[in-house]
Amino acid sequence: MSQFAKARAVGINHVALEVGNIDDALEFYGKFLEFELRGKHDTMAFIDLGDQFIALSKAAEHSHDHERHFGLVVDDKAAVGAALAEMGIEIVSERFMDFYDPWGNRVEIVDYTGVQFTKAPGVLRGMGLEGLGKTSKATEELSAKGMA
Repeated sequence: MSQFAKARAVGINHVALEVGNIDDALEFYGKFLEFELRGKHDTMAFIDLGDQFIALSKAAEHSHDHERHFGLVVDDKAAVGAALAEMGIEIVSERFMDFYDPWGNRVEIVDYTGVQFTKAPGVLRGMGLEGLGKTSKATEELSAKGMA
């Protein structure tokens, strides 16, 4: 056993995705997500998620993810599904709404109402999402952990 104290993981500040072109990536994600930029320059862009963000990083080479992915929480999963269908994007998981972006990043769309992930009320208010609730199942899961 280590003699050093351990830090406790409390969340994710951001996820970085490698893309071939920043402007193309912003256009792609902008087809199914409404977002504001936190910042942008030639090799990086930052999609604001309230108290978190997605960093898009220009990379000369990128590989296709298979099981490695991230879950992007949205307020309207059905709207994303409709937009992806209109864009001709293939959903690659029968159980989840997973797809690949043009650079091989695997993205899973997750509905805020049905998962334990929770934004603080002030963050939701600042994002204009103060009425966004949780399903009873998600609330029960949070309650079981003393978090509801």
